[in-house]
Amino acid sequence: MNAKRKLLAGACALAAILSGAVIAQTDRPEIPAALEARIGGLTKEKREFLVSDKAEGFAGSFDKLFQRLSTKTPQEIDAYIEAMMDSVEAAKFHPGKDMGEIALDTENEDFNGWKAMRPKGLDPRREPGPFELSYYANGRGAGMYAGGIATFAGAPVAIYPDDLVAGKVDVAIVGAPLDMGSGYRGAKGGPSAMRSQYGAGGVDMYTMVDPSKELNIVDYGDIAIDNMSTERSVQHVRERVAEIARTGAIPFIVGGDHSLEYADVAGLADVHGKGSFGVVHFDSHYDAGKGGVHFITHGAPVYRAVKEGHVLGRNYIQVGLRGSWPGAEGFEWMRDNGVRYHAMPEVEKSGWQVVMERALKEARESGKKLYVSFDVDVLDPAFIPGTGTPVAGGLTMREAIPIVRRLCAENELVGFEIVELAPVLDPTYRSALNANTIMHACLTGVAMRRKGIRQVGYLSDLTTEHGQPGNGERAAKAGKAEKVDPNFGRRKPI
Repeated sequence: MNAKRKLLAGACALAAILSGAVIAQTDRPEIPAALEARIGGLTKEKREFLVSDKAEGFAGSFDKLFQRLSTKTPQEIDAYIEAMMDSVEAAKFHPGKDMGEIALDTENEDFNGWKAMRPKGLDPRREPGPFELSYYANGRGAGMYAGGIATFAGAPVAIYPDDLVAGKVDVAIVGAPLDMGSGYRGAKGGPSAMRSQYGAGGVDMYTMVDPSKELNIVDYGDIAIDNMSTERSVQHVRERVAEIARTGAIPFIVGGDHSLEYADVAGLADVHGKGSFGVVHFDSHYDAGKGGVHFITHGAPVYRAVKEGHVLGRNYIQVGLRGSWPGAEGFEWMRDNGVRYHAMPEVEKSGWQVVMERALKEARESGKKLYVSFDVDVLDPAFIPGTGTPVAGGLTMREAIPIVRRLCAENELVGFEIVELAPVLDPTYRSALNANTIMHACLTGVAMRRKGIRQVGYLSDLTTEHGQPGNGERAAKAGKAEKVDPNFGRRKPI
């Protein structure tokens, strides 16, 4: 069962019990007098179970549970409670019966073959540094004149860390086609879809900054994934993200599902230090699920990153939460751990502009470097139909673009990820295009910071003010205005 869906089904009692996602109970319910009269013969153990959160889970609420039992005889009530207790017991791990770990054949000579680096000696000798993959001088990537081999943002390619160092690379965009952390497959297609679609390159009209001109950007290929194991894969992703960061380049990771956030954050913490940076987490789900069987899924990276100390809870900012998960216990967990959150109910209450400025201010005033984690399902499904766990009522592109651009411009960025794009679920190119546009917004922010643009909320005067009629009149006097030619476009005789 899909990890997020399972956790979202916290309203579905049995799923919550069997997953082990049990919420600690603080207040015992009052048993109705009519029911009390029928349970006098229960053992102490069964009576305590009846008022436990586990028992509540089977019906969804104590009111519903007590109502069900009120129509039964004392013997039927006893049997009902015993059946619930048996079910809870059956859900537990039983040594000698259950498989507690997945064995791997460590004697297999190809144990690490999936991630073994290709020896440089197998290829023609070349000087370290980025290189182009296109036959054509001007046509590359996925634009109007696309040609050659598609790359992220139409950028040149780098393969090894010494390519990044020699090329003084500012941003290394790397694919991580992992979708084993989700019950819904398809996110592994994210990197190839974004490479094949336009939107990640060119000038940003809002600021008139072109990231490709200001930054040395490369496509660093895809990180190898063991498609039979999320656990093995995230460890290797962690190694490769750290590899990029150690060269001084900023890793931009294109997923893949959101399990990657744990690996990406941990890899950056290995280089920058635990607790040294904050995270702004865009998502319709809070992804701090705990209590499940698996320690890492796409619904649990935030919890594991905080639990292991890579990022402190007080340095997390959540944006865009909505839907049926988390419930009250999730928000209490965030409050208890200092997490700042801006859910869509806050947007409905205060308006997006107010909420956006709050989140931006929190990020700036933290004094920490910043990592941006962008799950595309934070956007409304109208803009991203190609994702595995869409939730209605999300951000629009017009709301998402400026906050991402500003976060990446107004803070020292240590990394960026965009995840959960599942292009197979979208018969159009809308999802991949919008995902590229979000990544371009962050690239623009990094480029603005490189250019020294530190004005909060900066926008270009050229594109925000037409300045007429003054500009037109001055241009006419200076002879700069376009001269009318009635014969323009007519074929001239040969």
